[in-house]
Amino acid sequence: MVKVPKFIKKIFCNQVWDIPNSENKIYLTFDDGPTPLVTEWVLDVLERENIKATFFCIGNNIEKHPDILKKTIAAGHSIGNHTFNHLKGWKTSTKKYLENVDLCSNIIQQFTIKNLHSSLYRPPYGKIKTKQTKLLRAKGFKVIMWDVLSKDYDQAISPEKCLENTKKTTSGSILVFHDSLKAQKNLEYTLPKAIKFLKEKGFVFDTIN
Repeated sequence: MVKVPKFIKKIFCNQVWDIPNSENKIYLTFDDGPTPLVTEWVLDVLERENIKATFFCIGNNIEKHPDILKKTIAAGHSIGNHTFNHLKGWKTSTKKYLENVDLCSNIIQQFTIKNLHSSLYRPPYGKIKTKQTKLLRAKGFKVIMWDVLSKDYDQAISPEKCLENTKKTTSGSILVFHDSLKAQKNLEYTLPKAIKFLKEKGFVFDTIN
């Protein structure tokens, strides 16, 4: 499912699927980093294009590569929580799931100069139980989903198809990319071309806060 249907957004209305606005803003997001070379390549592309984005980071990766997280924050991008171990909520007890989210939050705070607390959370695979969403919201998190999925992680699709997926973007769309080794081939082809296309369509890029 590349473009999320409206009825899904209505059913799961406690999750953020898009951000309606009158300024033609869209929101690039990147999951699964920080990853050496890949995240840094993304940061270089965004700097060149003068774009700010939102990165949903895995705590275990932050622990291994804190300097990349610091570089991401210093560049003015937003940071979100993506669990410590990339857990699938549907297959994880709620207690263990929330503990893993908290662990990622602690790691984000530990390795940031500003002792950053991020209220943004994205469930790995988009798989999260209703109770998990409810409890995370009670803890102050915004559960951020997406409107457009690039599927850059899917090695069975071509880079051209990945680019085509991003063209489903409309005003307010939250787009998902992945700064991971698995997605690298499709990402490196798609991201610069998608940015060019979206700019030509008059979209304005912003962070999720």
